[in-house]
Amino acid sequence: MTEEIIIAGFGGQGVLSMGKILAYSGAMENKEVSWMPSYGPEMRGGTANVSVVVSDDRISSPVINKFDTAIILNQQSLDKFEQGVKPGGCLIYDPNGITKAPSRKDINIYTIEATAKATELGLAKVFNMIVLGGFLKLKPIVGSEFIHKGLEKSLPERHHKLIPENEKAIELGKTLIHEVQHV
Repeated sequence: MTEEIIIAGFGGQGVLSMGKILAYSGAMENKEVSWMPSYGPEMRGGTANVSVVVSDDRISSPVINKFDTAIILNQQSLDKFEQGVKPGGCLIYDPNGITKAPSRKDINIYTIEATAKATELGLAKVFNMIVLGGFLKLKPIVGSEFIHKGLEKSLPERHHKLIPENEKAIELGKTLIHEVQHV
């Protein structure tokens, strides 16, 4: 199993953290992983993306141009990365702020209304974990016990008290993912 993922959105949405948690979780499960962030100098509010590879086999390069899954959190990222999803691959997006929905007919498309649910519940800080949960429902590439370990590894110790809230958000995300198109 090898899963090549791009996660993209605005800085401040937890894009890089989501990728880091996924990579650490894979590493804790003794999988091969790579985590390669990219963001502009403005960071918060600017665009940010991270490519993550989780594999049972050695990873030849962390640079990926085609993705098994794209997790998209804003229109600019959708415009940039939709064409990079491999035919038969998966595109997950939060419709908040998306003005032009994905148009490809050869990929699986899912929505997750993480922004709306996080706002409704007053949990804006775990928005990204809701999205991560939706992804893990579709592609359970790491076990939940390893997600816990990944959260412990990636969050500073002073934030470990927030791990249960993050885990609840991940479980919530698994209930919010909806299929738009299946090929």
